[in-house]
This record gives sequence, structure tokens and C-alpha cells, in this order.
Amino acid sequence: MQKMCRLAILALPAALALSACATTPGAPLADGSDVALGQKAYVDGPIVQPVEVLEDSRCPMNARCVWAGRVRVKMVWIRGNGEKQPFEATLGEPVQLADGHFTLESVRPEKRTDVTIKPSDYRFSLRFAGGF
Repeated sequence: MQKMCRLAILALPAALALSACATTPGAPLADGSDVALGQKAYVDGPIVQPVEVLEDSRCPMNARCVWAGRVRVKMVWIRGNGEKQPFEATLGEPVQLADGHFTLESVRPEKRTDVTIKPSDYRFSLRFAGGF
């Protein structure tokens, strides 16, 4: 019994240390290559978070369209002081952000006529070019 108590006492600090890793607020953020709605990402300087797909009028890959369509996403820029600044990004169109330009480079999955894209399925590739 005494051995089990010693093992438990020795194992407790290790378990606490490991559990702290899982919930540490300073844990690494995703880069801008595969970002989901609601996920914060470090994008070449700023930290941003896609919040909502406002429009996805892309031409489905299995259809013929007169217009290619567009994707607009409501985003949040999380500034260094914690302040959240909303902005809107349109696929392929640079947006002025701080001292640079933010671009929504791609949206996945491809749109199709026979499949409805759920908000949780969206993934975005993001880029920032500037002096951060």
C-alpha cells in the first residue's frame, strides 16, 4: 500500500504537467494554410479568425456557369492588445489590414451541385503581406 501511495505522489506532478500542456493559452496557433471557421490562426504576422461565410456563390465544379462567383467571409483580426477588429475578406481580393494586405487565397471544399457544404466543412488558406 505504501508503494502505491509513493507511485501516486510521483505520478501526480507528471500528470498535472501534461494536463497543463493541453490547455495552455499560449499553445501554438494554426498557420494560414488550412483554417476552419472559428479557428484562430497566425497568418504571417496578424492573428485572424474566420467567423462566418457571408456568401459562397462559386460556380459548382460539376456545372457550367456564366459567372465564376465569389466567396465572402466575415473575419476578426485579434490585435496585440486583445481587441477584436472585424473585417470582411473576398476570395482573391487583398484587403488593407494594419500596415499590409490580407488575402483570402483559397476556399475548400470545391462547390458541387449535388453536395451542400456545411459551415464545419469549410477550410481557408490565408496570407498576409506587410510590415508586421
